[in-house]
Amino acid sequence: MLVRTVIFASIAAVFATQIPSLVGSSRPQPENGFSANFVSPADDQTKAALASNHSTISLQADSQGHYTGDFRINGKTVPGLIDTGATYVAMSESLARRLGYTANQLEYRYAVNTANGQTKAAHVMLDRVEIGGIRVREVEAFVLKDGALSSTLVGMSFLKKLASYTVADGSLSLKQ
Repeated sequence: MLVRTVIFASIAAVFATQIPSLVGSSRPQPENGFSANFVSPADDQTKAALASNHSTISLQADSQGHYTGDFRINGKTVPGLIDTGATYVAMSESLARRLGYTANQLEYRYAVNTANGQTKAAHVMLDRVEIGGIRVREVEAFVLKDGALSSTLVGMSFLKKLASYTVADGSLSLKQ
């Protein structure tokens, strides 16, 4: 009987000392030796609160297969074309001025390639870009001289801040 108790106690001691390290090993470990706190997944109440903030809109392709819509950029209505091939939102200098950017804020020091060739652009940070119930804050954009663009392009600097965007059956769905 004593032997069984000793064996059982030994097994319990092994489990007590080894299981926490096995469970903890599934977490990413810092490579630099510093300790880190890892956040556990959100609880159900937090997930429900986040889900209630989600908005989804759909844009139908036009006759050329493009997805266009009326966006609100910094509170002003702007027709825009979704362009997954554009790294940033791109707009004309006239639109930037209408949005409140002054000549002093527009430093044309970046070389960019467009469908119309290479040109110089100024980098700006848009306060917000909205379409339907979707609102994205702090979106990077480039301003190009008038004539370099035929329309405002809404690129990946906006799209990557969404939860998802998908194309199916001639419709582009944007989800926040």
